Amino acid sequence: MYQSKAWGFASPDSDYDVRFIYVRNKEDYLKLNKNRDVIEWRLDDVLDINGWDIQKALRLLYKSNPTLIEWSMSPMVYKTTPQWEKISGIISQYFLEKTGVYHYLSMAKGNYREYLKTDEVKLKKYFYVIRPILACKWILDKKTAPPMLFSELMNECLDDELKPEINRLLEIKKQTSELGKGKRIDVINDYIEKELAEIEKKADIIENKYNDWEILNKIFLEILEQ
Repeated sequence: MYQSKAWGFASPDSDYDVRFIYVRNKEDYLKLNKNRDVIEWRLDDVLDINGWDIQKALRLLYKSNPTLIEWSMSPMVYKTTPQWEKISGIISQYFLEKTGVYHYLSMAKGNYREYLKTDEVKLKKYFYVIRPILACKWILDKKTAPPMLFSELMNECLDDELKPEINRLLEIKKQTSELGKGKRIDVINDYIEKELAEIEKKADIIENKYNDWEILNKIFLEILEQ
């Protein structure tokens, strides 16, 4: 499970974002023509299903892809396998701080610029800016991948003076189908602008690191032989 339900701030009518990794027949990986490596299926307005081929997933893990890492950390798991448990057991080794910070920083900046700079804003968009900011702060402080749950990020990384306002919005969002529009909340906007500037400065000086293919190649071949 992914997005708002896994993050812990779903509305009553939030859809179900189901994510999975799949493996094709061994022969498919030996063909000259490349197969599509994504399965996308939206059953209705409630169920959104998206899967990645194992080869794509492992290549993205090598690059410390934050989306794949979030999938692996979801608190809501419908089904797992021994093969996936082996992969999830090494994911933390492939987390790169710089990649993670720049991913969440870009997300926060983009959502803030697009949704929260006018006098009237979509209030739910505050969560889509605050969460990636807190994820950046977590990475910079703890040097690990941030947790999925917004409540955990908020408890660890959000300034105490902002918590009552964020909790107020959070309770409204959980209880109503649509948070709706409202006046821009200046105290939150000021916090966002301050944090974005500070995170950008810190991100620039994170040491570049690189992952190794050996473990991933071994896991991939083992999976194909099963």
